[in-house]
Amino acid sequence: MAVTKIWAVTDSVNRVLSYAANPDKTIYSDICKALHYASDERKTVIGEEKAMYVTGVNCTAETAFAEMKAVQERFDKTVGNVAYHAYQSFKTGEVTPQLAHKLGVELAKRMWGDQYQVLVATHFNTGTYHNHLVINSVNMWNGKKFNCNEGAYWKLRSISDELCKENGLTVIKNPKGKTPRKLYFAEKNDEPTRYNLMREAIDKALTMSTNLKTFTYVTKQLGYVIDLNPYHKYATIRSVNSKKATRLYRLGEGYDRDAIYDRMRDLLKNNSQEAYRLYYEFTEKKSFGVTIQKAHFVKGNLKTAKKITGLKALYFRYLYLLGVLPKNKKHKPLSPEMREACRWLDRHTAQVQLICDNHLTDIFSVEAFIKNADSEIKLISGYRKMLYRDIDSCHNPDEKAKLVAKRDDCTKALAQLRKDGKTAARIIEDNPKIKENILIEENMRSRYFGFNKSRKRGYER
Repeated sequence: MAVTKIWAVTDSVNRVLSYAANPDKTIYSDICKALHYASDERKTVIGEEKAMYVTGVNCTAETAFAEMKAVQERFDKTVGNVAYHAYQSFKTGEVTPQLAHKLGVELAKRMWGDQYQVLVATHFNTGTYHNHLVINSVNMWNGKKFNCNEGAYWKLRSISDELCKENGLTVIKNPKGKTPRKLYFAEKNDEPTRYNLMREAIDKALTMSTNLKTFTYVTKQLGYVIDLNPYHKYATIRSVNSKKATRLYRLGEGYDRDAIYDRMRDLLKNNSQEAYRLYYEFTEKKSFGVTIQKAHFVKGNLKTAKKITGLKALYFRYLYLLGVLPKNKKHKPLSPEMREACRWLDRHTAQVQLICDNHLTDIFSVEAFIKNADSEIKLISGYRKMLYRDIDSCHNPDEKAKLVAKRDDCTKALAQLRKDGKTAARIIEDNPKIKENILIEENMRSRYFGFNKSRKRGYER
């Protein structure tokens, strides 16, 4: 399995060549150093065989920079995209360094032939073998620049896949594409992201499902609709509250249609009794159509107590459904949307704090708060500019120290005002989603506990 990518280099061919041939990126200690701008040749002896891990295609590795520069100067094309940098990364443990480098050189030959100069270097600094390919952007015969468009990328990936097939390596059938950095680390840290919650629901359902009917029923009770129809091209999963489906292969290995059927067959064969027991416990708690009423004793008079309304009531209800309130009796939300919203508890906590501290009752008061904050920021910013001028012109150390202290106080006040302004803007931004999530969660609770009380709540005027 190989992952490929290519991008333009606009600053310096020398820099990218030096990076590609950096001896610190390899796993061997023996180094044959060449010129600082050229490729470093990496050689080591494995038995009686010599292995080279930096190779030039249509150029010499030791003088790659000089040769590429000469071609660019000959055709007067030394500006713009001076080179292209591509990489080819392999699955951990699937290739040897010799095979990885061989595939990289073959990829360069098939992709660019005898038209462009390419340096191929094999690295191991990330824990996986991967090739860096540095391509001169100028054709060495006619001076035409390489057209690195979307078609070129697809051709690069296609050739790489062909090489993997020819050498018995796995090929990615359904590439996921680039995962946003924030989402990547959230999933890596097992935060309740959309995909993590889907995996969790499938895993839980597969602990008690020995057939498709049971599996689809359990996943629906957990808030998801699974489509494993063999006549459909892709198996999908979606929330019961959403029409947008996600293809199962995007969840990773072990979650596609074939893997789910294999896991159900293994459970039926090896541990069917435990699956029946877990399924009985799961369905038993839903068989009661009534709720248990509890008596609570409170201080004061409920008739004269002030009713909580507006944004405060909205957020208190939201935090209760999220399982944050009450503190001594936490519970997990039922709907996938609310479980995913648990990722943003710090954000919602800051919003509640701002609402309570500034007595914000509705969206109009939040908008007024933002306007007041902006006007205060302008006033304090103007005052701080004046302090900066006074500090520059002041020669008395004591007076200067006082001015610096005032400036620092202004900076702290501005930081707090800007922070509060962002929090207030997020209240307006999150308001429709919070109302939608509350409605979804209450519908889920009604189905889950078997009762449906129509209650009208006025969170906001």
